[in-house]
Amino acid sequence: MVVSLVAPRLMVMGGGAVAKLGEVLGQLGLSRPLVVTDPFMLSSGLLERALEPLRQAGMVPAVFSETVPDPTDTVIAAGVAVLAAGEYDCLVGFGGGSPMDTAKAMAILAAAPAGARMRDFKVPAAANRGAVPIICVPTTAGTGSEATRFTVITDTETDEKMLIAGLGALPLAAVVDHELTFGLPARITADTGIDSLTHALEAFVSARANPVSDDYARSAMRLIAPNLRRVWADPQDAAAREAMMRGATLAGLAFSNASVALVHGMSRPIGAHFHVPHGLSNAMLLPAVTAFGLEAARPRYAEAARVMGIASEAEGDQAAAQRLVEELRALNRDLAVPSPARWGIDAAKWEGLLPLMAKQALASGSPANNPRVPDEAEIVALYQASYGASA
Repeated sequence: MVVSLVAPRLMVMGGGAVAKLGEVLGQLGLSRPLVVTDPFMLSSGLLERALEPLRQAGMVPAVFSETVPDPTDTVIAAGVAVLAAGEYDCLVGFGGGSPMDTAKAMAILAAAPAGARMRDFKVPAAANRGAVPIICVPTTAGTGSEATRFTVITDTETDEKMLIAGLGALPLAAVVDHELTFGLPARITADTGIDSLTHALEAFVSARANPVSDDYARSAMRLIAPNLRRVWADPQDAAAREAMMRGATLAGLAFSNASVALVHGMSRPIGAHFHVPHGLSNAMLLPAVTAFGLEAARPRYAEAARVMGIASEAEGDQAAAQRLVEELRALNRDLAVPSPARWGIDAAKWEGLLPLMAKQALASGSPANNPRVPDEAEIVALYQASYGASA
């Protein structure tokens, strides 16, 4: 079996790694960074953790801080204008998934002919060119964007969350420092943690899984599953924070080389139409979607349960796979994940958008990787089942 793999050229990981950011750029021959971040990173002072090492290396970093949650094509266009106005030789995405995805999309759009729009690059198009290299510094243990060839951008005219994939979105380097996550609110810790677990699990059962992505996914699940409740209960648990951060990056490597599946396909429209944070919308869907696909890939789900420490080696596949679904429901309960209804989404608006959301989910391509591939009616039914479901 021939496996084609993608990963950043350089990855620096561990507590205090962000202090080496200037050194990383220097190793790569880069010296004129535009740092892409969000207003909170700027106002909270956390951004200084990235800017100071750059200054110490003799660089004069500029900052684009207009990133928004669920980054939009309009924000990308504004960022490209800033990029074009300076003589920058790289983009540094600093923050959660939104700043990193914004930096990726800026690089892709800046390399395109005049008049191009982000919608021109949505899957199945291949976004293989970037105008400048991207260096990612994650501040959450969740998206894995620092290690992937994907970015997700919302089209403001259609309210569609567009999956964009290609080598143009692959970071040249990543600096992964779990100490940047100590101040995260509990809700973000939980949502990004379940996001990373979803990445690993979906990569493991994906139709595009391969032996190497399986290795990444297994390692990620072993790290995330026993530590997610620990960081929720004790945000200062350094060992658990480190395990979660390493697990999130490994999960990113897993799905970047195998792809995600139905949970992500259904999650993106929820984020686009109702502005639910990505990790939270994944968590809302994960138990129901896992149960939907269980019988189509029972041995794989059973192995995932064993890897996560939920089922014993002695248990048969049927019992182990069922334990996985039960654990995902329990995890949502323990981490106080609300249903869409409890999060405050209006029932009539939810119901009215389901046909469009189902079409958008299928169009993303991710559902085709699911062990059990749904049609539109089955996706609508899963949305309906998840709306008011208690974990």
